Formats: sequence, structure tokens, C-alpha cells
Amino acid sequence: MPARIDYVELPSVTAHELTRAFYAKAFDWAFTDYGPGYAATSNGAVDVGLNGQRDDALSAPLPVIRVDDLEAAFDAVTKAGGVIARPIFAFPGGRRFHFIDPAGSELAVWVSAEA
Repeated sequence: MPARIDYVELPSVTAHELTRAFYAKAFDWAFTDYGPGYAATSNGAVDVGLNGQRDDALSAPLPVIRVDDLEAAFDAVTKAGGVIARPIFAFPGGRRFHFIDPAGSELAVWVSAEA
């Protein structure tokens, strides 16, 4: 599978339930809860996560790139000049890391637990 953005996390710390209700009403999106502060869609080509976890608060949307080999992607990002913002860590559903690109944008790279 080629690397591609297949997920976007949106910050929703201050009004997680309101944000979730907005997207459900506006676009008929259904969310699955992954703890008290995190919910996500799981039925689209690009899914959306609502991150309301105060200890992991986002300040902007976070594009997430899916890959087959997380360690190879980690090496490729660092060799290309990306700055690692969060080293590889596990989360429900897989593992990922975050990096800052040369323009200052933060992105994440993930691999499914099934991979």
C-alpha cells in the first residue's frame, strides 16, 4: 500500500461533545468512542478523529499518513530532514510517531496493529 493521508485529527478539547454533535448533524457522521476524550469515524476513505484529551491537546488539525512499515518511514522522515516531535508510541489500533516538516507543519505517521 502506498503511503497516503487516511486520517485527520481535529482538536476538540473545549467542546468535545459539541464538536461531535456538530459533525453528526452536519454530515451524518457516526463516531466510535476510544476513551472519554477521543472519538473517531471509521467508515470513510479518510476518517476523522476528535481529540479532546487534555494531556494530548492539538493546536491545529493533524494529518495522519498510513504506511506499511513504521520504522522505515521513521528513518525516511529523519533522513529527509523532518524533526521528530513524538517518537514511536502505541495507541489503540496501532503505532505512530509525529514529525515537523521543513515548513513547520506537524504530521503523524501510523501503522495499523493488524500490519
